[in-house]
Amino acid sequence: MADEHPVKKNKPNTPSNKEGGEKVDWKQWKAQKKEEKRLRKESSLIRKLEKQKLKKEHEQEVQQEEKESKGRAYTLSVALPGSVMDNAQSPELRTYLAGQIARACAVFCVDEVVIFDEQGDSTRIEGEFRGVGKKGQACVQLARILQFLECPQYLRKSFFPKHQDLQFAGILNPLDSPHHMRIDEEMEFREGVVLDRPCRSRKGSFVNCGMRKEVQIDKQLQAGLRVTVHLDKNDNKEGKLYNGRVVAPHVPRTEGGLYWGYSVRLASCLSAVFTECPYKEGYDLTIGTSEKGTNADHVTLSPFKHMLVVFGGLQGLEASLDADENLNVTDPSVLFDLYLNSCPGQGSRTIRTEEAMLISLSDLRQKIAAVFSDTSSR
Repeated sequence: MADEHPVKKNKPNTPSNKEGGEKVDWKQWKAQKKEEKRLRKESSLIRKLEKQKLKKEHEQEVQQEEKESKGRAYTLSVALPGSVMDNAQSPELRTYLAGQIARACAVFCVDEVVIFDEQGDSTRIEGEFRGVGKKGQACVQLARILQFLECPQYLRKSFFPKHQDLQFAGILNPLDSPHHMRIDEEMEFREGVVLDRPCRSRKGSFVNCGMRKEVQIDKQLQAGLRVTVHLDKNDNKEGKLYNGRVVAPHVPRTEGGLYWGYSVRLASCLSAVFTECPYKEGYDLTIGTSEKGTNADHVTLSPFKHMLVVFGGLQGLEASLDADENLNVTDPSVLFDLYLNSCPGQGSRTIRTEEAMLISLSDLRQKIAAVFSDTSSR
């Protein structure tokens, strides 16, 4: 019996011989399979990269939403006459009164304090400063004390030399705002002063930010300037210096949602409070306070970007209006979008300005929160 020849089986995924005994081009077949494999890998890699890109875009969108929701876009300004200082009976009480006003502004996150001359005399806020006294330049005294308290403690020696206006600064209560940081406190932003130290070309200036090490910023600036610094999160903590970049003073508020103190502005009269507004769009919501105003309990606020709240002195806003030559109106309510009485039915004949600030800002805080909770939910 003849030996049976084993039948040769084709390998999987290999072509069989064509009819007529044509020979298979194995080299071409292998090249084709290799190309198909390369295309599959390339397609898989493209899909993987697309997924990573979509994931990254989603993360960036989430971060952007968090940043936008975290920041505060609006500003709150208050204006009051410097003559409120004349209501104090001694230099110590004048200083303490200014400290009460500063504390009220910090507690309610006021971004700008405008001090105007109730008599409308511009010469009162110019020239030599006579220091704290019963009859001094009240506007300048109040402004200097407010600026002193707003400045972080580690920067005060750089910006406030010895002055009579600050003779009793030791009795002032600290603001303890977020930008008043301790030496070892870690924060994304810090206030600092540019140091008078040489730096290499293409390297930024050195800044004292109240930490154990100095910060080198991304720009060369004039020594003695106060700057807001954004610290590098990925910085080497073991290095000789920290690294950071200079940002606008509003960035901690608009991006970080932090209260970053207030600025102080002097105005020669009541009308200058409005005309010298530092914002390009001006104040889009102005509020006057008076016992003759509308009951604040029945008022709701409209959306705004820059709110201004104006307080009167001992004789109310009427006295400031009469002394201002630029204003030809007799009723102060026409100057404002809202003219409010935040304490109807008061039990005292008079409410002091520092008391009116606390009452009005406390009442407005809830109304402001209602405005922006409504806009964010849309």
